[in-house]
Amino acid sequence: MSAIGTFTVRPLDPLRDAELLHRWVTHPKAAFWMMQDAKLQDVEREYMRIAAHEHHHAYLGLHDGEPAFLMEKYDPRYVELVGLYEPRPGDVGMHFLVAPTDRPVHGFTRAVITAVLEELFADPATRRVVVEPDVGNKAVHALNEAVGFVPEREIDKPEKRALLSFCTREQFEAARGVSV
Repeated sequence: MSAIGTFTVRPLDPLRDAELLHRWVTHPKAAFWMMQDAKLQDVEREYMRIAAHEHHHAYLGLHDGEPAFLMEKYDPRYVELVGLYEPRPGDVGMHFLVAPTDRPVHGFTRAVITAVLEELFADPATRRVVVEPDVGNKAVHALNEAVGFVPEREIDKPEKRALLSFCTREQFEAARGVSV
């Protein structure tokens, strides 16, 4: 539990959660999610595709039991970063999206990314988390660095120019002030 509340995740249900996700991914604050013009059916289809994928998983994040964020976990050897960097054993890719709100809570997004990393590092096989946000998403770069990510280099993905960054368990714990 953080000072902000309790965060949990559950597997995303592409059909049951599609309306909620549709509101989130088409919101102006989710521009970097690149689904601004998506129809409800497009969101259902995308998350059905992810649900069927062996190496890509989506989760609905809850804050005190209420939907508050989306988390995706993927194996970069098979999804998103194939051929763009040399994966190491224990690498896990991650995307996250905080739900839009009319009542922002100071520190909430940092609490969410911390909860996401805690969830990923709860698996002892996870040694390093990999992210590839849009180079223009300066807010997420600062947030990533605050929780231990170290930018490596810019890469060209089919849909964007991205900043490839990594966070080891040790870097995450150091950023949180936890002794290793």
